[in-house]
Parts: sequence; structure tokens; C-alpha cells
Amino acid sequence: MEKEENQNSTYADQNQETVKEKEKPEENLAEENKQETDKETKEEVKEPTPEEKIAELEDKVTRTFAEMENQRRRFEKEKEDAFEYGGYSFAKEALNLIDNLDRSKQVLESDDKLKETEALKKTLEHLDIIKKDLISIFEKNNIKPIDCHNKKLDPNFHQAMMEIEDDTKEPGTIIQEIQKGFTIKDRLLRPSLVGVSKKVTTKEEKTEENQENSKNK
Repeated sequence: MEKEENQNSTYADQNQETVKEKEKPEENLAEENKQETDKETKEEVKEPTPEEKIAELEDKVTRTFAEMENQRRRFEKEKEDAFEYGGYSFAKEALNLIDNLDRSKQVLESDDKLKETEALKKTLEHLDIIKKDLISIFEKNNIKPIDCHNKKLDPNFHQAMMEIEDDTKEPGTIIQEIQKGFTIKDRLLRPSLVGVSKKVTTKEEKTEENQENSKNK
């Protein structure tokens, strides 16, 4: 009888524990699951070795020094450009002085009242002296005129404004300078405005060209 009672009490205790587990709140179960997950994650993440940490630090230091060197080079380049080309805008505006001198000469030379007079001759001479002095000052500051007469058209330094028929020159040769161009050191300050030669067209070619233009219209 006693054995039966003991067995019955054991079964009762087990049933009570089972009931208690079933009666656990959902929050407790969630907390347990979280703790188990965190434990598994910690086990999966491996702590880097001292050698790996040193290699990572060396890589960061190398990248930092490389970036500092690039910044230093950029600063030096900007400083050099500012020193060499700082007067670029001023020099470009100053070229208007030469243009105005040339325009003044043209106006005086076309004045019928002044033609063949001593006053005109002396005035033109003085204007030429002023122009030469200006160009000399420019050249001392590395601002130089572009030599373009009888040279092939170069889009880097010349800008063609018109074509002039001339069989004595190879097509594309500069035969007229409309406005003088200038460079400052190795940079273009302004291009030369020029007229270039082209092959002389015969009457037949002109007629064919006119007919083609009429058809296109």
C-alpha cells in the first residue's frame, strides 16, 4: 500500500511540474529564447587576433598618410597656379588697351582731313611706341602675342573668321590677322581671330554650287 501511495505521489508531482511549465507566461519563454539566441551569436562571432588588429591599424595609418599626401599635392598645385596665373583676368582685360590703340589708328588713318599731314604722322608714331611698350611689359610678365601669319590654322590658338580665295597658299593657311591673340605662360589668353586661305573656285564650280544651294532651298 505504501509503495502504491509513493508512486501516486510521484506521478502527482510530475503532473504538477508539467502543469507549471505549461502555465509559464509567454514573456518568460520569449526571454529564454532571446538568451539562447544571444549565446549562440556570441559563440559564432570570433574575436580578432592581435595580429589581425595590428594589420587593420597599419592599413588605416597607410590610408591616412596617403590622403594627407594627396591633399598636400593639391594645395601645392593650387598655390602654384595662383602664383603663375593669378593675373589671368587682369591680363585679359588689359588686352583691350592694345585693341583700342589699333582702332584709334584706323580711325585717324581714315580721316580725310588728316591724311598726308605731319600731325597724323607724328600721332601714329606715338601710338606705335605706346603699343610696343605695352607688348614689352606683357612679355616681361610671360604674356606673349601669338605669331600666326602664313601658318596653318590651329584650333588651339586660332579662330577662323573668314575664308579668302588664294591659290598661292595651301588651303587652311592664315593670310590675314583680324585680332591678335595672346598666351600667358602655357595657357591661351585669347585666340587669334584670322582669315584663312581656300582654293579659288572657277565659274563652273560656282554655278554648280549655286544650283545645289537652290535645290536645297
